[in-house]
Amino acid sequence: MNNERSSVVNIGGTEYELILTTKATKAIAGRYGGLENLGEKLMKAENFEMALEEIVWLITLLANQSILIHNLKHRDTPKDLLTEDEVELFTTPLDLADYKTAITDAMFKGTKRNVESEDMPASKNGKAG
Repeated sequence: MNNERSSVVNIGGTEYELILTTKATKAIAGRYGGLENLGEKLMKAENFEMALEEIVWLITLLANQSILIHNLKHRDTPKDLLTEDEVELFTTPLDLADYKTAITDAMFKGTKRNVESEDMPASKNGKAG
């Protein structure tokens, strides 16, 4: 994949790219009401178990996007999707805390906009107008 669009995590000795796709954005919107509500929901999780469940769900969702893309491009050599059980068994709570940075990075890359400004022509007095 393109590193400008993803971040990488290691789960059980395998590297997975976390990618925010339109498909993942729709799933997040369905669960949280939109990307803008995601951070608030994770911070206000009623208990530690619920917070872990949400992070595991999000890691699984974002990691599976790169697998789904691979499977679409390489129909003859599909890869198995990552499950929430696998994420829970191959990680520790400390790992999940580290993955928050990768999640944030993937979401930032997935929503960043390349904005270019146009040069403004100079006005008669030499100042940009």
